[in-house]
Amino acid sequence: MPNKRRRLIGRVSSAKMNKTIVVKVDVAKRHPLYDKVLRRTRKYYAHDELNQAQEGDLVQIVESRPLSRLKRWALERILERANAAQGTVSAVEDKGT
Repeated sequence: MPNKRRRLIGRVSSAKMNKTIVVKVDVAKRHPLYDKVLRRTRKYYAHDELNQAQEGDLVQIVESRPLSRLKRWALERILERANAAQGTVSAVEDKGT
C-alpha cells in the first residue's frame, strides 16, 4: 500500500526550539481571472527529533499525527545544507529513502 501522506519542500526559517523547526513553504499560483502569478508563503512547525536541521536548510517535511498544538508535520530529510559561515549551500546525499 503506497504512503499517502502529503510532503512539502521548504526552507528552515527557525531552528531555535528544541526538537522543532519552522519551515517556510512558498507556493506560486496563477490567478484564474487576471492571469497574474501570486506567491504565497506559509509557515509549518515540524518535528525534528535529532535537532539536525539548521536555519537556511532546504528540507522535506511529511504529514504526521498531531504532536502538539501547532506541530502536525515531521522532518523527513534534508535536501540541502546551508553553510552559514560561508553563505553557500551544499547538497546532501540521498541514502535511498
